[in-house]
Amino acid sequence: MKIGLILLKLLKAMNNFNFKQFNFSLIKTPSYVISESLLRHNLEILSRLQNETGVKVLLAQKCFSMYYFYPLISKYLTGTAASGLFEAQLANEYFNGENHVFAPAYKDNEIEKIASMCEHIIFNSFRQVEKFAPVVKQNNHQVGLRINPEHSTQTHAIYDPCAPKSRLGVRLAEFQNVAKSKPELVDMLDGLHMHTLCEQNSDALKETVDVLIKNFDQWLHKIKWINLGGGHHITKPDYDIERLKRVIKRLQDNYGVTVYLEPGEAVAMNAGFLVSTVLEIQESIDNISNVIIDASAACHMPDVIEMPYRPDVIGDVPDGKYKYRLGSMTCLAGDVIGEYAFNEPLNEGDKIIFTDMAIYTMVKNNTFNGMPLPSIIAVDESGNINIVREFGYEDFKQRL
Repeated sequence: MKIGLILLKLLKAMNNFNFKQFNFSLIKTPSYVISESLLRHNLEILSRLQNETGVKVLLAQKCFSMYYFYPLISKYLTGTAASGLFEAQLANEYFNGENHVFAPAYKDNEIEKIASMCEHIIFNSFRQVEKFAPVVKQNNHQVGLRINPEHSTQTHAIYDPCAPKSRLGVRLAEFQNVAKSKPELVDMLDGLHMHTLCEQNSDALKETVDVLIKNFDQWLHKIKWINLGGGHHITKPDYDIERLKRVIKRLQDNYGVTVYLEPGEAVAMNAGFLVSTVLEIQESIDNISNVIIDASAACHMPDVIEMPYRPDVIGDVPDGKYKYRLGSMTCLAGDVIGEYAFNEPLNEGDKIIFTDMAIYTMVKNNTFNGMPLPSIIAVDESGNINIVREFGYEDFKQRL
């Protein structure tokens, strides 16, 4: 494959970002390669949104926790959103900004440390508020509660917090009961949080906010802030930012609240690649040859199987003459990434480059079958390559 030509085509498709061409063929595989230029492009969009609306945007670390770039990200975004102690501690050490945290439950032996680091601690139940809010208040920090608007807008059941049996968020009926029986708990709340979206446009957010206002209007008048969670594809080309602005302004004007968003994918979308090498090409089966590479869906990009979805590959064309099924070197029969077609035949040693691999990859990878973890590489805006981290046998061993 002609890597240089393919890379140039990709960059043209990504609005001609101007960073020096580098040679993927020299990169040890497997490796995640993150582009500072592509990351900054997303950050500039999110920063403009903050400046134009007054909304505060947080990096959802559960999606992208590459703290190498935290100094850059903190120049553009308000802060971070953590899912527990370790992410909160990472942000506390490396990110210059607000530190928010939400977890379905907190441990007794961790809450004091969390409360000392995070300005906003969001609870999943009134029982957790009752138990831990005094610790938060002692640190002069903000108490939030996650609510469940009970309104689903997406079809991925595994990612639907509004599913009928969801454990995430307080439903309206419970909120009303507590407001009557223990109003002091409601009075302790500084803000409300909801997270219902997954890779969606602003139409789903508007629809959900309509329900939120209908059901929680009286309590929205009493809080300081509302966090609309993540799942907003703000930096995707077809995203309707103007509608998002109207949703934000509606909440600000009606309730005088500070509005927070905590996207993860929108921060690092299309900013990274997973580079792999062709190890073997098997004979054609039904006109499609099996190709074994040194990257794995199960180990290195779990959402390919979990979501599921088919990641894009540089050089793949719909009507390509040479058709391949890309699979991993693990023993898992289903560790197949997808079927692809190229204008030129693949050969052993060729590089296969998967796009949009900054998000939900490094944070979710594993060493099943003893698979090596990919190296982490940063490419600056001049095209200089920096190996941030390499992994080996000890990293596999110490996880066990």
